[in-house]
Amino acid sequence: MPQEGIAQVVRGLPRFEHEDLLVGTEDFSDAGVFRLRPDLCIVQSLDFFPPLVDDPFIFGQIAATNSLSDIYAMGAIPRTALNIVGFPDDELDLDVLNAILKGGAERIKKADALLIGGHTVRDTEIKYGLSVTGTADPNNLLTNAGAKPGHLLLLTKPLGTGFITTANKKGKCPEASYTATLESMIRLNAAAGESALALDASSSTDITGFGLAGHAREMASASNVTLAIDLEQLPLLPEAVALGANGFRTRASKSNFVFLEDAVSIAPNVDQDLLAIVFDPQTSGGLLVALPEANAGEFMDRCEAADGYRPSVVGSVQDSATTPLVFK
Repeated sequence: MPQEGIAQVVRGLPRFEHEDLLVGTEDFSDAGVFRLRPDLCIVQSLDFFPPLVDDPFIFGQIAATNSLSDIYAMGAIPRTALNIVGFPDDELDLDVLNAILKGGAERIKKADALLIGGHTVRDTEIKYGLSVTGTADPNNLLTNAGAKPGHLLLLTKPLGTGFITTANKKGKCPEASYTATLESMIRLNAAAGESALALDASSSTDITGFGLAGHAREMASASNVTLAIDLEQLPLLPEAVALGANGFRTRASKSNFVFLEDAVSIAPNVDQDLLAIVFDPQTSGGLLVALPEANAGEFMDRCEAADGYRPSVVGSVQDSATTPLVFK
């Protein structure tokens, strides 16, 4: 659903309040947080979607990784997961479902979490994802609020999954680009979340369906700051910009731009094809992390040592200005 539609629906819901509800729906955080005792809270999230790749096992890996990222973005540890499945069992062989669930289970095990059940319904289209519960210390927790002026912004995965998977569906994606995209989408954000928490990050969020621009805007608004992002410093998947320029864009790219148009200041003469990628909806994207400049190098070193991929510094947090986002 487009971002403006979700925002409209959530604003119309009853507001739930409780002294132990630490994070609810108010700032569109990555997960909800409920305190069980002074030193322990549960962190909960749910995500699922239809396939964007043909291989059912890899689709299961991607969907599970995407779901787990909400927990990592909060600086929490995933503990348990429940499968959520829609499947046309009257049209497709159950071996397809078996492969999807095996792919998801592989990523859950990689995260040292436990699969404890789930629910399946007959649907006209395959859908898969997880409801994940994590734990954290309520006094040591990350959210998309709290980003501090002067902190740097780092992104832990390259952008372009929407453009590339769209091109692949039409048989127009270079193999090397598609392979790099799959590798990125199944890579857990575990090291990034752990390192962000250890290195005094002030804010974190994962980049998914609203694109870098949408999720950065949520961080800026929740933190009452402006995020300044340098387009030339963005990490990019191979051929992503070129594929987007050739028309391989999702419908959500346009709706993301329309919704965010008034919240963004764009420097003159920027490369429009490069700019388009910040509105590209990502699947199982990276974390956008705000942390002290002095800790940025160690953050990148830790992530690279754990995952073989080095995050990029993409901008900085500034005092609140006219617009939440600045792209230059």
